[in-house]
This record gives sequence, structure tokens and C-alpha cells, in this order.
Amino acid sequence: MKKIFSKIHLWLSVPFGLLITLICFSGAMLVFETEVMELCRRDLYYVEKAGPVPLPMSRLAEKVAATLPDSVSVTGITASSNPERAWQVNLSKPRRASVYVDQYTGEVKGRYERAPFFMTMFRLHRWLLDSMKPDGSIFWGKMIVGTATLMLVFVLLSGVVIWWPRTKKALKNSLKIVAGKGWRRFWYDLHVAGGMYTLIFLLAMALTGLTWSFSWYRTGFYKVFGVETAQGGGGHGAPAQTAAHGGDGGQGRSDGRPGTENRERKPFSPFANWQKVYEELKELNPDYRQITVSKGSATVSFNRLGNQRAADRYTFNPRSGEITGATLYKDADASGKIRGWIFSVHVGSWGGLTTRILSFLAALVGASLPLTGYYLWIRRLIRKGSRKANIQLKKVA
Repeated sequence: MKKIFSKIHLWLSVPFGLLITLICFSGAMLVFETEVMELCRRDLYYVEKAGPVPLPMSRLAEKVAATLPDSVSVTGITASSNPERAWQVNLSKPRRASVYVDQYTGEVKGRYERAPFFMTMFRLHRWLLDSMKPDGSIFWGKMIVGTATLMLVFVLLSGVVIWWPRTKKALKNSLKIVAGKGWRRFWYDLHVAGGMYTLIFLLAMALTGLTWSFSWYRTGFYKVFGVETAQGGGGHGAPAQTAAHGGDGGQGRSDGRPGTENRERKPFSPFANWQKVYEELKELNPDYRQITVSKGSATVSFNRLGNQRAADRYTFNPRSGEITGATLYKDADASGKIRGWIFSVHVGSWGGLTTRILSFLAALVGASLPLTGYYLWIRRLIRKGSRKANIQLKKVA
């Protein structure tokens, strides 16, 4: 049985090993992207001096809106519980565009831009630097990454079968990494013991990562947890629904009389009651991490373990600022939680800093496994070749 699994392990690792190394290494580089960027661009993400009271959200939104072209608008503001952290003003386009402002002075500190290094790592991790084709043809980069990730699952599982010790002594010895008995022993121990120590994390990252690669896998994965995938939905689905429900539908409506629409729109600012909503939600949720207020909807996230995308969602009337509805995370069904859990498990953020560090180390070890495997395999081929040559020389002699 072990011989069969050894062949499976080898012949899946040889063609996909380098791809697995690239995927794991690029994933490791993304784990602490936020911290690295905040360290390198502290002037963008933090205010110079925290004041007693931030400016009203409406004023901040209007200051940013005045700097934008007509085709771009302010869609929301994210306020952190950390008084030294600059507030983020979200823009309508391009996708996920935003600027940071000093909430005490109204100064626009700069636009958020992903660093070229991290953008390259992200595209390498997801698509092997490929891009989606405009004509809708096969997205080869995404497919290759998905296939390599699927092969990683089989390689890990076959590795467990090969490794499985028969005695406690063998188990103890197989989990040691010995550095003083030559390079071959060191690389062998690193390959075997390293794979076993990181097995759970690597399997978790691979199995969750596959949901972004294959729709058939995502559908099956969701069904395991009793969730039906939404057709054409984006994200959790809730934000788009609440934004439409919260009053935007009533915004700009007229009563059918000529000129009524213009008379109603002119004096009304879509940001007028954002501050009122922010202050109410801040009072309701004193342990919040950040509050995002947008047109007709708001979200409140917290510093808690588990799903790092968990948030309570609210709707409000843009004209009065009255909160008209609330969907608390604890009351949400599985379909509203699973995507956040998949992301949190995949990036290792579900357990805070500890699991992020462990995920980072596991991804680095995962990147090294094919390389140590190649080393051991090539050495074995060389030794076999030497033995055959010696046998032939003896026969000739």
C-alpha cells in the first residue's frame, strides 16, 4: 500500500512542485501585507496628532468630494476605533478605490494604492500573473493554480500514508529535525517533520483556497455546510441589499409634479445624516473595531476571534438618519457567514496574531516541501545511477 502511495506522492509532486512552491511562497508574503504597508506608509494610514473631536462625517465627505472629478463620488466613510488612525473615504470607482483623510483637520492624506510588490504576489498567488480574458475564454492562470492546489491536497494526504509510523519510537524520531548528521539527513527531516507539523494549516489553506478556483468545488464545499451558493451574487449579498433597502430607493424620487425632483435634490446632501448614524452606532457598540457609513446602510465590525469579516449591518433613512433595520451577525444564517469564515481560515486570521504567524510559517514550509522533495529525489536518482554503473563495471570486469 505504501509503495502505491509513494508513487502517487512522487508523480504528483514532480510536475506540480514548483507551482506549489510559488503559490505557497506568494501566499506567505501576503499574510502581513497590512502591517508592512502601515509601517512603510505611516504618514498615509495615521494622523500626525489626534485631536479632541473629529470633524463631522458630512464635512469630511464634502471636502473629499470637492477634489474628485464629476464621474467619481464618495460612497462611504470608514472610521476606526483607534483615534490615531486616519479615516478611510471610499470612492465609487475604480473598484475598491479610497482615500485617507485626517479626521481632525480634513486634510486628504492620499489615495490607497496597493504596493507593486504585493500586487505581484497577489496575482501570482491567484492567477500565476495571468489576467482574465475579455472574450471570456479559458482563464489559464486561475485554472493552473486551482489544479496545483488540488494536487497539493493529494500530495499531503499521500505523504501522511507514507509517513505513518508503526511504533511510538518511530513516531518520535520522525518528528525530529536533526542538523548534525549531514545535509541529506537535515533536508529529509525538514521535508518529513516540516510537512507533518504544518499539515493541518496547509490542508486548511488548500481546501479553502479551492473555493476561489472552481465553481463546482465551491458549490460542493458550501453544500457540506448546508449553504446554497447565490447565483451572480457578490460578497455576502447583504451589503448590496441593505444599501438598496435603506432609503436610496426613496432618494431623488419626485411626487410626479414638474420640477419637484430638482427642488428636492438641491438642498439635500447624501452625507447629511452620516454623523448622526455614526454616533448612534458608536454608542450602541462601544467595543467596535470600525464603523462604515454609506448611502442608506452602515456596518459595524469588532475585534473578535473567528470570522474576521463578521459585522452587524444596519439600514437607515438618508433624509432623517433614523435607523430602520438591523441584521446582527449572531442572527445571520450560514450563507451570511461562510464566505467570511473561508477567508479567515485561508489567511489564518481567525485566531488573531498567533494563527497568522503560524499560517505564515506553514506557508513558507509549504513552499520548501517541493524543493526538499526534489533534492531527495534527485539524490536518489544519482545514487541509483551510480549503483547501476558499478554493477555494470563489475560484470565487465
